[in-house]
Amino acid sequence: MINLWSQRREAEEARKQRPKTSPALIRMQKDISELDLPPTMEVQFPDPASIMQLELIVRPDEGIYEGGTFRFRIAMNDNYPHDPPKVKCLQRVYHPNLDLDGNVCLNILREEWNPILNLNSVTVGLLFLFLDPNADDPLNKEAAEELRRNRQNFHAHVKRTMKGASLNGVHYDQVAA
Repeated sequence: MINLWSQRREAEEARKQRPKTSPALIRMQKDISELDLPPTMEVQFPDPASIMQLELIVRPDEGIYEGGTFRFRIAMNDNYPHDPPKVKCLQRVYHPNLDLDGNVCLNILREEWNPILNLNSVTVGLLFLFLDPNADDPLNKEAAEELRRNRQNFHAHVKRTMKGASLNGVHYDQVAA
């Protein structure tokens, strides 16, 4: 009888020592399983041991940024989905909604975030930034002003900078051939 109690106590101790699965991790597993990416996007996991941080690769097949390959780091914290993911563009891109440090201006990553939104919502939002840049809510005010003032000139700047050119003393990363 004593042996049965000690086995039960040992099993309870082993259960306590196992790492707990956080609600954020459970939600992220669900988001990944439901991810429905178009052929122009893919997800990679830099650390195979963690799904809470991933890289999203966006290759627009239409619009101003067609032909470019853009990489984003997406990181979820332990309070996901109550907190939005942190998203950073890994390249320097001439875009009204991306600053030179890679910060992203997307309404669903800030004031319009809601726990109902998921990873799929974020990926679609990032793709949409390249299909239809928003000059009304910019992080790069120069690019936004150029887009508003002279759309043709803005297109020319995008095409040049995507090939790794400098513009106004700023060097942009080559994201297109």
